[in-house]
Amino acid sequence: MTIKVTHSVSSFGVSTDESKRDEYMVKLSPSVPKSITDMWDSLAPDVRAALIASELKSNNNNGPLKQQRDRSSSTTPTVMMSRASSVSSSSVSLLEQNSSIGSSKESEETEIMHEKCPVSGADVMLTPLERAPKNVFAFTKTQLTEKSEVVKTPAATVTTTTKVVTTSRGWRNIFSLPISYDVNMVAHGTLFDTVNSQLLDATGVHPEGYNTRFAVVDTEVDELYGDRIRSYFTARGIELTTCVINGGEADKRSSAVDTILDDLCAYKLRRREPFLAIGGGCVLDIAGMAACLYRRGVPFVRVPTTLLAIVDASVGVKNGIDYCCCVTDETYKNRVGSFYAPSACLLDPAFIASQDARNISNGFGEILKLALVRSSDLFDLLEAHGTALVESRFEDESLKQSGVSSRIIDVSIQIMLEELGPNLWESKLDRCVDYGHTFSKLLEMVPGADIMHGEAVNVDGFFCIVMSYLRGYINMDTVHRIFNCMKSLNLPTNSSDLHLDLAWQSCKDAIEHRHGEQRIPLITEIGESICVSDITEEELTRALDMMTEFDH
Repeated sequence: MTIKVTHSVSSFGVSTDESKRDEYMVKLSPSVPKSITDMWDSLAPDVRAALIASELKSNNNNGPLKQQRDRSSSTTPTVMMSRASSVSSSSVSLLEQNSSIGSSKESEETEIMHEKCPVSGADVMLTPLERAPKNVFAFTKTQLTEKSEVVKTPAATVTTTTKVVTTSRGWRNIFSLPISYDVNMVAHGTLFDTVNSQLLDATGVHPEGYNTRFAVVDTEVDELYGDRIRSYFTARGIELTTCVINGGEADKRSSAVDTILDDLCAYKLRRREPFLAIGGGCVLDIAGMAACLYRRGVPFVRVPTTLLAIVDASVGVKNGIDYCCCVTDETYKNRVGSFYAPSACLLDPAFIASQDARNISNGFGEILKLALVRSSDLFDLLEAHGTALVESRFEDESLKQSGVSSRIIDVSIQIMLEELGPNLWESKLDRCVDYGHTFSKLLEMVPGADIMHGEAVNVDGFFCIVMSYLRGYINMDTVHRIFNCMKSLNLPTNSSDLHLDLAWQSCKDAIEHRHGEQRIPLITEIGESICVSDITEEELTRALDMMTEFDH
């Protein structure tokens, strides 16, 4: 509903009847929005009088005002309005027609809330509904806009002010989704021991006699641990149905999600029955997407089997697949995905020993990222013990006994959870954990590129280190210290695919992905970072030139 009121003012700035009082008494509830009272005050007195007379006449027989008069001993004609009521349409309504005039008891029990619309600036009134007072609200939005036009004539200057009041109504549904999941550290190497019930417990409580379970398993994991996984459930009289899929980046496509969905349909997974996802980060992402889609969401349990997945993919709520666009003929990393939390995570660090040295270094790419933006203590540990951990695949006895191995994993997981926990849906887009994730996305998607995720993150990370130096955030000693740590972890620090076109396109993609700004994290010292949005092509060129000065 829109009401326009035009009020002309002479060159002296005084309305011709401004000094006169209204002939009728109009009582407005204190809860009426200020925009409405301002608009009412702007009307000429004769217009207000006509509106009141029309309202009284139209409601004389059966309107809410008559009902109010019947309940009141007062003989003074009044117009009563709350924030949820309005003069009727017969008098060119100034407020919503649905009157909230009711008993005083009703008013006391109904807690009406008021707010400003952050987009339009409209006054919003929210009234809870009786059957769902914490979740469903009827709303009224009222917006006042004002436009002035000045007309100069030889006789006078006339200013015409037009005020437009727009009202709308509807309902708001508010629902707080409870997110709670445990990230469980499993005693080293015991996850598939028949005496350890953690894996079985994670699959939920079922009626007696329900003796089947479902698991998505990485192809390589199935080759290494498949027999132990099946024996674990067989020993408990449970038949395990497995869906074995490849866990490479090239396999992170919608077809892999379809494979899982097909097998879930054939298995007839129950609505509240968790299934297991056992594998690296790609398998966990694919399985998470399937869990989110199947029956609009079923529980699933993450069991990461790589260092990278243990400290990164397993602990958050994001799932995703790469998308091949038919229009642009390009493939976009993680372009399709969801925020969908697992019901639990089971982390057994013994899986790390089954990886080769390159995969372990790949995992350190994410750990070093966290150290650079959040923890100088973690960086010190990597600097001192990183080489030994890579070479021993986290099985160095002295480092295990001293707690260094577990400390590095624990701190990494805690940092990730601390950063993700308050910002699970990424409503805040300035995120330090996006360090190394601006240029790496395109590096990974270069056709034929032989680069893993953690490696690409590290190349991106060192490129950002150089930019931090060029901006004066850090000194050259810090640059060399970080570079040497990266090399000790066998991580690449540059790529032949990192050129100006890719770097600038990455900045453009960041603006799209991070809602209008680059928001690229740069460190200001080891363990501290800021997000910047003003990186230029010239700055990228200088950084690329400086990258050539290092012995990569």
